[in-house]
Amino acid sequence: MKKRNPWAWVPTLYFAEGVPYVAVMTISLIMYKRLGLSNTDITLYTSWLYLPWVIKPLWSPFVDMMKSKRWWIITMQLLIGAALAGVGFTIPGPWWLQGSLCFFWLMAFSSATHDIAADGFYMLGLEQHEQAYFVGIRSTFYRIATIFSSGLLVGLAGALQVLTRNIRYSWSLVFYLMAGLFIALWLYHSWALPKPSEDGEKQQRSVEGILLEFRQTVVTFFQKPQVWAGICFMLFYRMPEGLLAKVSALFLVDLGSNGGLGLSDGEYGLVQGTVGVVGLTLGGILGGFAASRDGLKRWLWPMVLAITLPDLVYVYLSCVLPSNLLIINVCVFIEQFGYGFGFSAYMLYLIYYSQGEHKTSHYALCTAFMALSMMIPGLFAGALQEAVGYQAFFLIVIATCAMTYVVTWFLDIDPEFGKKKKEDEEAEQE
Repeated sequence: MKKRNPWAWVPTLYFAEGVPYVAVMTISLIMYKRLGLSNTDITLYTSWLYLPWVIKPLWSPFVDMMKSKRWWIITMQLLIGAALAGVGFTIPGPWWLQGSLCFFWLMAFSSATHDIAADGFYMLGLEQHEQAYFVGIRSTFYRIATIFSSGLLVGLAGALQVLTRNIRYSWSLVFYLMAGLFIALWLYHSWALPKPSEDGEKQQRSVEGILLEFRQTVVTFFQKPQVWAGICFMLFYRMPEGLLAKVSALFLVDLGSNGGLGLSDGEYGLVQGTVGVVGLTLGGILGGFAASRDGLKRWLWPMVLAITLPDLVYVYLSCVLPSNLLIINVCVFIEQFGYGFGFSAYMLYLIYYSQGEHKTSHYALCTAFMALSMMIPGLFAGALQEAVGYQAFFLIVIATCAMTYVVTWFLDIDPEFGKKKKEDEEAEQE
C-alpha cells in the first residue's frame, strides 16, 4: 500500500466520526427546544435516532463484504454532509419537523455505517504498534469533536440568534456550516486515506454464508457464562443516565418559569459542551488508569457509586435553581466526571464479556445492547418529566439507581481482568 503518515488521517477520521453523532444526539435536542417542541416530543423523536447504532451489527458483515472500507468511509462522509445540508434546508420551511427528522435519520444511518468502516479501517491502515500508539489520539479527537459540536456550534447558534433575531435562520446557518465542514472532510480524506492492500481483498462470500456466520455469532453470544446477568447489566447499568441524559440538557436551557435554569445557547455550550466534556474525559482517563492498576473487579463498586451518586447534583439544581454560572459548571463537572469514571466499568465489562472466539462480532452485539440501554429510557423520559416536573423527575432518576446496584451484584468477574501484566510493565520500563 502507499504509506501515509497516520497523523495525516487518524485525527481527522475520528473527528469526523464524532461530529455527526453529537449532531444527532445532542445538538438536535437544543435545536428542537429552541424551535418550540415539548420535552415529550423531543425525547421521543430523538431517542428513536439511537436505532441505527442498535441494529448496526445486522449490516456490518455486508459493509465488510461489499466494497472497501475506504470506499464506505468516503461515501458516508458525503452522505453525512448531504444530510447536514438537508437539515439546514428544511429548518426554515413549513415542514421543518418532518424534513429535519428525515435528514437526521439519514445522518444517523450514515454515521453508524461510517463507524463500522472507520474502526475496521483503523486496524487495516496501521501496523499493530501504531494501533496501540494512536488509540489515545483517536479518543482525544473524538472528544474534540464533541466539544466543537456541543460547545462551539451550539454557542455559535446562540450568537447568530442575537445577530439575526431569527432562531430558524440561525440554526439553518449552523447546519450549513457543518455540511461545508463535511464536504471538506470528504475531499480531504479522498486524498489522505491510505489504500491498504488488505482493504481491497474482498472475500467471496455469499449472502447465505454471511447469514450463517451471523447466526453462529448470535448463538455463541448467548452461550457465554452468565449470559442473562451480562445482558441485564448491559441494559440496566446505565438506566439512570438513560433517563437523565436528554432531560438534563433540556433542563439547563428551559425557562425558569418551567422549572429550568434558563441558560442561553452560549452558556449551554460552555457548561455542557466544554466543562462537562472535560469532566467526562478526565473521569474516563482516571477510570482506565485505576482498572489497569488493580483490575476491574477491585474498582467495580467505586465506579458504580461514581456513576450514580453525582446525579444528586441535578436534584440540588432543580430545587435551588442557581443563577451563578460557576455553581452550575461545578455541578455539571462533578456529574460528568463521575459518569466518565463509572462508565469505564461498563466499557471494560463489554470487553470482558466479548472475550474468546468471535470477540469482534460479540463486542458489536454488546454495543448494540449499550445503544438500546440509552434508547429505551429516552423514549419516555420527556413525557415522565412533563408529568411530574423537573424536581420529581430527578428524584425518580436517583431511585432508578437501585437497578444499577442490583444488576452489578450478580456479576462474576475475574479479579485479574484489566490488570496490566507484569511483563508489560517490565517492557515499558525497558
